[in-house]
Amino acid sequence: MKGNPDMERHLFKKLEAWKDKKNRKPLIIRGARQVGKTWLMKSFGNKSFEQVAYINFEANEQLQTLFLDDFDISRILRAIRLVTNVEPVPGKTLIIFDEIQAAERGVTVLKYFCEEAPEFHIIAAGSLLGITLHKNTSFPVGKIEFLDLFPMNYVEFLMALGEKDLCALLLDADWKLITVFKHHYIERLRQYYYVGGMPEAVKAFVENDDYEEVREIQINILQTYENDFSKHAPAEIVPRIRMLWNSIPAQLARENKKFVYGLIKSGARAKDFEMALLWLEDSGLLHRVCRISKPALPIKSYEDYNAFKLFLSDVGLLSAMNKIDRSVLLNGNELFREFKGALTEQYVLQQLKTHPEYQINYWSAERSEGEVDFVIQTAGDIVPVEVKAEENLKAKSLMAFIRKYGLQRAIRLSMSDYREDNNLTNIPLYGVEHLKKSFAYQL
Repeated sequence: MKGNPDMERHLFKKLEAWKDKKNRKPLIIRGARQVGKTWLMKSFGNKSFEQVAYINFEANEQLQTLFLDDFDISRILRAIRLVTNVEPVPGKTLIIFDEIQAAERGVTVLKYFCEEAPEFHIIAAGSLLGITLHKNTSFPVGKIEFLDLFPMNYVEFLMALGEKDLCALLLDADWKLITVFKHHYIERLRQYYYVGGMPEAVKAFVENDDYEEVREIQINILQTYENDFSKHAPAEIVPRIRMLWNSIPAQLARENKKFVYGLIKSGARAKDFEMALLWLEDSGLLHRVCRISKPALPIKSYEDYNAFKLFLSDVGLLSAMNKIDRSVLLNGNELFREFKGALTEQYVLQQLKTHPEYQINYWSAERSEGEVDFVIQTAGDIVPVEVKAEENLKAKSLMAFIRKYGLQRAIRLSMSDYREDNNLTNIPLYGVEHLKKSFAYQL
């Protein structure tokens, strides 16, 4: 398969903006294990700086105590030079602290670089860093910037496959021409549902076009996550983490995807699994989308934190957990029909998560079956989004919702072509990225 295994990520532009900021602070890249943090940092350094000083604290045990005695910047810079054979030069060197959670007081040292040596460009990342940050009692508030890295979205997937023209067409929103070539987008969407956005899986698919190799990689990633449960989580909650984790496919397969503790085990209660759920969220493996009671600003004021949906970080990993066979991809629209509950909302949520400006919730009526799959707030707007796995153009719940609350516009994502019908816009599932322009339309 012709593609581009040296994949670009959408965070490159944000990293370039960070590099040129006048009041720049050390940067931490957050993300689940194996979403490509190390590759992103090194690639950015090689493209945007004259040299890179890279330290992996997990692999270099002798440096794990580097910050225990003091935070003397000149001593730390000397150690960096000795280990990497790179002389850190302000403006010319990117200093990378990878697996920073393995160094005691590693996150805290970033405060001193911010205060005493802000001229240096420093990026840090680490596996299970979200959990580490919550344990760190001396977290340097206000001295660090953050960027979140998620699995590759559909547009990044297209780019990795060498489909630059298809990407440009999508981003330009030339819907007449997009419709002409929609079978190309749908074919790639089927592949994305299976391969997902974990960089190692995408790279293997681009290079070898081998679905079995992709599945082996996904299974290995899932096994790595499960190994992390016993290695890094408190021993007393490990069994509950495993039970909750293994219930996710069944939770998403339900028509009503509100998380039900009873599906974990009979009689399970929220308080029994609260810590397990928080651990999985902090590790970046799960995303919680909370119900809102009504769509009003600020939308977080109307969140019901006890009613929520849970999604995995990646649709390909969910495909692997569901053991979806490759043949499903080749059977017309069977993928979108038979597995719509398990995959389609997961796919949409994954695309939305790559935009930090979105506040993502869902709405359901307390005493009826009405539900809106996602309600998104951005830049002062609130827009309901309904997800349809097929070409179903009925939107009764959605239209009733916008009439009830006086909203001006709604979005339906489906396999149908782009169309505008008064205050309802239908966007093809492969065009989720166009949501940004839909929001901008209202401002």
